Amino acid sequence: MCTHNPTCPTADSPDREAAHVVAAHPELGWSLLCNAVVVFEDTGELLPDGQVIAPHRPLAALA
Repeated sequence: MCTHNPTCPTADSPDREAAHVVAAHPELGWSLLCNAVVVFEDTGELLPDGQVIAPHRPLAALA
């Protein structure tokens, strides 16, 4: 349960990536957010229910 004020977005919220980082492992390329979402450096995500979110890079970054 998030104890931040204001409360972090939930794992099923569209802005879930705005939650606070509780464990960072940049050498491995991932971080754990306080809403139990694992975010990867390639912008992919693993949700607490096991759902995988594919990397979602902005189109401007690809140009």
